[in-house]
Amino acid sequence: MNHGTVAIAVVQRQVMIIQAARSHNRRGRWLDVYTYVPFGERLFLASPVPRARIASSDLLVIFPFRTPTSDMIELPAQAYQEYLELSARYQLKHENMWRRWKARLH
Repeated sequence: MNHGTVAIAVVQRQVMIIQAARSHNRRGRWLDVYTYVPFGERLFLASPVPRARIASSDLLVIFPFRTPTSDMIELPAQAYQEYLELSARYQLKHENMWRRWKARLH
């Protein structure tokens, strides 16, 4: 992943847009990234904790574009759709896990 590459990853149990804070090789286990939260349709602002170190296994999608900015990202329509789908799938997975756990208690 090159510096500035934009991707979708799981950060602190949330699906987020990230940007590589520096270049990383393919064998690296950890990635230094900037994190972004949704601000509107296709727009993402730097999160309250903008830098993170994540496991490379937490990457979900790497987009074929880079952006030089580190305070706001606007995703193309297709990339935004991918983000929405992955967010919904991740949310549903956790809701189902919660329901199963709750059912065991009763």
